[in-house]
This record gives sequence, C-alpha cells and structure tokens, in this order.
Amino acid sequence: MAFVASKIIWVLAQPGNVLLGLLMLGLLFQLVRWRRTGLWLVGLATFGFAAVAVLPVSSWVMVPLENRFPAPTKLPERVDGIIVLGGSLRLPVIEARGQVALTEAAERLTEFVALARRYPKARLVFTGGIASLFPGQLSESDAAAQFFADLGLDPGRVKFESKSRNTFENAVYAHDLVKPKPGETWLLVTSAFHMPRSIGVFDAVGWTVTPYPVDYRTSGSIGIDFGFSLATGLSTTGLAAHEWLGLIGYRMMGRTRRLFPGPGGP
Repeated sequence: MAFVASKIIWVLAQPGNVLLGLLMLGLLFQLVRWRRTGLWLVGLATFGFAAVAVLPVSSWVMVPLENRFPAPTKLPERVDGIIVLGGSLRLPVIEARGQVALTEAAERLTEFVALARRYPKARLVFTGGIASLFPGQLSESDAAAQFFADLGLDPGRVKFESKSRNTFENAVYAHDLVKPKPGETWLLVTSAFHMPRSIGVFDAVGWTVTPYPVDYRTSGSIGIDFGFSLATGLSTTGLAAHEWLGLIGYRMMGRTRRLFPGPGGP
C-alpha cells in the first residue's frame, strides 16, 4: 500500500504538475466568472514557471543533496563488494525495442562496470526489480544483465536482486541476499542526489557502506544560469523535490534514523 501511495502522491506533487494544475485551475475560474481568483492563480503559475526557468531554483534544491556526500578522492586498496542501485534503465522501451535503453542516470551502471574491472575479486551486486504501478515482464535486473554482457562484464560475476521496487527494498533485499559481514568494505554506487536517502536506509538495515556518488546534475555551486531552460529547470527541480519528499517520507516511516543523513553519522 505504501508503494502505491508513494507513486500517486508523487504524480500530484511534481513541481511541473503543480504549476500546470494552478494554471488550468486559474483559467477555469476565469471562465466561471471567478476572475480575480483565476488571475491570481494564473499569475502564480506563470511566476513559478519563470522562476524555474530563470532563477537558480533547481540549484537551491539539488546542490545540498549532491554535496552531502563528496565523491571519494582516494579509493581503498581492498574492496570486498560493490553494490549498485537500479533506476537507470527504461524498461518499457527495452521491452518494445529489444535494445538496452538508459536513463540520465546511466553513470550508475557504467561506473559499476569500471569499478568491477578495477576490483576483480570484489563481490558484485545489482539491486532493482520493477518499480512501475503497471509493470511489464522485464525487471531491471534482467535488463542490467544484458547491459553488463554488452560491455564485456560477465553477468555471472554479479548477484542480481530483482524483487525490490524502491530504495528501502533495495537495501533490505540486497542485505538478505549477500549477508555482508562486519568489517567488510562495500562501495555503494548511486546518483549523488540520491545518496543521502540511500545511506540512511542502508544504515537502518545495519549495512555500513562507503558512498560512491555518480550522475551529478549540477556543478556543486549555486548561481544564475543564463541558459533560460524551463525544461531543464523543471527536470532538475523535479528530481530534487522527489528526493526531499522521499527523505521526509522515509523518516516518518522510520526507514531512516535522521531526516537528512550525512557523513557525520547516517
């Protein structure tokens, strides 16, 4: 039930959908002669779209997430295992076209392959099932195995966890699969903006991991971008808003110990 509710809430809470809803509601109010209220709503929506396109709104909400766990400047000589989270494969496209199709989070998989070659003795884990409300037959693990084979990484080296539908289940099911031992060094590969919630969840299930953030969407500093791209602003703002809502929701459900997990202690 929580999984279904989270999907529905996010559809309603996406910044782009909220602004579009205000705009449509404002136009509707003008048609039914509630013109003053309608004008206010249209104006508010217009200001919101303009702010996302011109002001560094996306940086304000994304940079704190991406900067929370800096990328490691030096990797350990010995790594016992590497785990990568799903979320970088377009399953409907792959099923329809028969070719691997990646999302903007493709670095999760490409860096995982690079690390696997760097640490040939490390245990490898991919965790990702089907996160759609209307799933097809293909899981992320199935598609990831094909992608790894295409890049020359033997899928037989990788343990695939294919039941999880969200970050919490990633951590729970992967932990049950590999049963990590105290003192082992595990690298966790996921998008930088997704790392705080991921580290918080892994800590909550008793798995100490070393963050290896990838897939950066910002330069790490906040400043006005004169590109004036509404599409880019909405996309980045939406990703960040999803993570902030996820952090709040996971804390409320007890899936993390802190609202905003950080290096000082998840």
